[in-house]
Amino acid sequence: MPTNVIMPQMGESVAEGTVTKWLKKLGDHVDRDEPLFEISTDKVDAEIPSPAAGRLAQILVKENETVAVNTVVAVIDGEGAAVAVPVSETSHLKSEVPAPPAPALSGESAAGPSAPPAEAPVQAPAPGVPVRSSPLVRRIARENRVDLAHVKGTGLGGRVSKKDILTYLDGRQKAPAAQVPSLSLEIPQVPQAREVPGAPTPPAPPAAPQIVFTGPTQVVPMTPMRRQIAEHMVTSKRTSAHVYTVIEVEMTKVAQLRERYKDEFERRNDLKLTYTPFIIRAAVEAIKEVPVINSSVEGTNIIYKRDVNIGIAVALEQGLIVPVVKRADEKNFLGVARAVQDLAERARTKRLSVDDVQRGTFTITNPGSFGGLFGLPIINQPQVAILGVGTIEKRPVVRDDAIAIRPMVYLSLSYDHRVVDGALAERFLGKIKTFLENWDELVL
Repeated sequence: MPTNVIMPQMGESVAEGTVTKWLKKLGDHVDRDEPLFEISTDKVDAEIPSPAAGRLAQILVKENETVAVNTVVAVIDGEGAAVAVPVSETSHLKSEVPAPPAPALSGESAAGPSAPPAEAPVQAPAPGVPVRSSPLVRRIARENRVDLAHVKGTGLGGRVSKKDILTYLDGRQKAPAAQVPSLSLEIPQVPQAREVPGAPTPPAPPAAPQIVFTGPTQVVPMTPMRRQIAEHMVTSKRTSAHVYTVIEVEMTKVAQLRERYKDEFERRNDLKLTYTPFIIRAAVEAIKEVPVINSSVEGTNIIYKRDVNIGIAVALEQGLIVPVVKRADEKNFLGVARAVQDLAERARTKRLSVDDVQRGTFTITNPGSFGGLFGLPIINQPQVAILGVGTIEKRPVVRDDAIAIRPMVYLSLSYDHRVVDGALAERFLGKIKTFLENWDELVL
């Protein structure tokens, strides 16, 4: 019985996806849950498994073609069904889906054409030999500076799958970790910009793609993720009546608490004590007092959300992604810290699931991790507000009619004036300020 393969919705605000690679050819047998094709959206890049076992009878969407979610992209005939594939169709497909070239990760170019690797016992290819892999796998390897020649491929003919590269990265992380891409919110491997006490250098932003000029200008097509981010941001500006407000918060108690317990916290929990869980906990408590911040708009209705699901904006090399800490209102400080580290690690290695980026109700972004004083972020639809966290640094302030040096941070709130009035926005930020400046919650 034929089974339709549809373009999945990789996030509630995602309306389309791009097929970047077909992993099976027309007429090939495919097992249920075996990787069938790769897609790219503004939320995640992912390998999509087959919904059924059988033979790939039709491919309806070509590589690099973008279609709406729920569009039928292929048809699979049921288990055991014979599929007659016209010769012209199969030859056409073969011309469209060549064997992927060797990734240029080690700086060495291929010596020349070589025969496809024979289906031999699974082993890691020798350096310099073309490695069979998908664009997604090569992208993960490139971002983590991995030579695929050293990765053991378990796929057909020694092909390196997404599972293989992630297994390799997991093993490597057990050794002393190298520097990893920076995140918009703090993670254990990335220090807070101008962290208090002390002032370490802010982490470098994700590296921009290298541009090689061949003339006065260089035209480079936007990636699918970049296109969809652009569309999402423009849609948000058209949809929400953006208004902004900024508040200054003294972080003395939080900074002292963090300095006092950071070593013990790491020893007990195998987690570094960063500022991110403090900010999230304060935002959750403020949402409880001002629940309209945790809502969305549908027509002329305001939809209040019971669960408080906090999205944390993460900066990747090719764009942004917002994994979600689910039910943050039910987690204590340690639970929030663990959830942030887990999402951060899986965002770096592209192991986020569809559920990890869905159902967010409020978002926090941190331009301060790169040294920004504060930012005015665009609301993440369909939410009605987003909190921007600036850099934490020591500044002169007036205390008891005297000038004192205190660790300070600017917090900005972008909110949708269709739903949130200025008084409510100020009340929300005021609650965060009070919670942080008078912190009394245990962290151990």
